[in-house]
Amino acid sequence: QERKNPPSLEFPSSPVPLDSIFYIERPPIEECAKAEISKPGSLICIKAPRQMGKTSLMHRILAHARQSDLHAVLISLHRADSTVFANLDKFLRWLCANVSRQLGLEPKLDEYWDEDIGSKVSCTIYFQEYLLAAIAKPIVLALDEVNQTFEYPEISGNFLPLLRSWYEDASELSIWQKLRLVVVHTTEVYAPLDINQSPFNVGLPMQLPEFTSEQVKDLAVRHGLNWAKGNVGAQNLAPLLALVGGHPYLVRLALYHLTCPEMTIEQLVQDAASLTGIYRSHLRRHLASLQKDSELTTALHKVVTESESVRLEASTAYKLESMGLVKLRGNQATPSCELYRRYFREQLG
Repeated sequence: QERKNPPSLEFPSSPVPLDSIFYIERPPIEECAKAEISKPGSLICIKAPRQMGKTSLMHRILAHARQSDLHAVLISLHRADSTVFANLDKFLRWLCANVSRQLGLEPKLDEYWDEDIGSKVSCTIYFQEYLLAAIAKPIVLALDEVNQTFEYPEISGNFLPLLRSWYEDASELSIWQKLRLVVVHTTEVYAPLDINQSPFNVGLPMQLPEFTSEQVKDLAVRHGLNWAKGNVGAQNLAPLLALVGGHPYLVRLALYHLTCPEMTIEQLVQDAASLTGIYRSHLRRHLASLQKDSELTTALHKVVTESESVRLEASTAYKLESMGLVKLRGNQATPSCELYRRYFREQLG
């Protein structure tokens, strides 16, 4: 298998850097996101299972915002201390202090906070009368890993409706048009929330698709894999596509390992579902999640052992699809990819 050295390899363990040649656009997603974030009072909700490219897309939206002379603020909820989630008041004060500092403004929480009117109203007043009033340019506020709040029902049950109310306020109050929201969350964790309160079903929802076969081919060539070029390239990549489909992380991890002269695509495919294969960490994480829920385990075992699609109960089907483990047509489920079929047939058997 002919290879040439790519400019510099990146192990796919974190979001794709802005200047990376290994970021693959998925039209029309990037252009739609850039157009939406240019609109006053907009809200973009990016959702997908883990390792599908949500954070990488978010960073590109923020970069576009900066190029458009907007303030870009990133709040990554996985960076918050566990004590921040102690109660709603502490969480909203943490949010306000964080946004203030990123805007170069002195936090003035005590001037705007009033326990008699409650945390949500205090937080709203802080944004409306201080943050949005103090800066001339619009703010793009990106909230990454919002699913971190799902473990704390008091916080998610109040914070998520608060975000929706800010989005809705923009239709009446011009100052809220200066706030544009990007909300990013994994679909692997389920948040039971009233449909009329959730920010996830207003604004522009973006569900990230898998790569097409052409995009996989493009990415392989960017890795210096010359055997992926031309008409024969699709044929050479067929075993990989049959194994993992177009899952961005699974594809990138394979291509990274295939740049090693000792690794052939046949060997990679053969060992992929083993306990020592390149996907072992990814597969173990899914297995650990499944083992917390016997209903999901039983349902997935049925799906991976049947040769035909399997009819599942609606909420079970939705949860397995949200985890990225099955594909649905109606309530009929099939494994998302051959890798999952092989691994879970062995582990759940």
